[in-house]
Amino acid sequence: MRYLHTMVRVTDLEASLAFYRLLGLEEVRRMDSEAGRYTLVFLATPADHERLGDAAPMVELTYNWDPEAYGGGRNFGHLAYAVDDIYAACQRLMDGGVTINRPPRDGRMAFVRSPDGISIELLNAGGALPPAEPWVSMPNTGSW
Repeated sequence: MRYLHTMVRVTDLEASLAFYRLLGLEEVRRMDSEAGRYTLVFLATPADHERLGDAAPMVELTYNWDPEAYGGGRNFGHLAYAVDDIYAACQRLMDGGVTINRPPRDGRMAFVRSPDGISIELLNAGGALPPAEPWVSMPNTGSW
């Protein structure tokens, strides 16, 4: 057995793609189904995709062409990614308009949410960085 992907339903494909690109993922493949009226977009980190090809862990964004209401993304749990510099990653996301719901006050962990409310955990690779401003003083925003 091997891990393939995690599927997340999205309501605005372009907004979701913009978010996941800011997060650092790239589109690996896409499939449109006229009969099923949906689009699937598979995303992976560039490093994982370069190293593992189609065996890389992926996120599958499922966009149903006919509008549907989806319940709380928090019920899903969360996706987690290791980042080389938690502060730089959070700054890049903030600069792109993403709210940092749980700032990396400890230099190690942060949470953000996708446009569809999916909770994303960011962990600093290699352990915690020294605490630094503005992160140390930044309060939580919303739920994560």
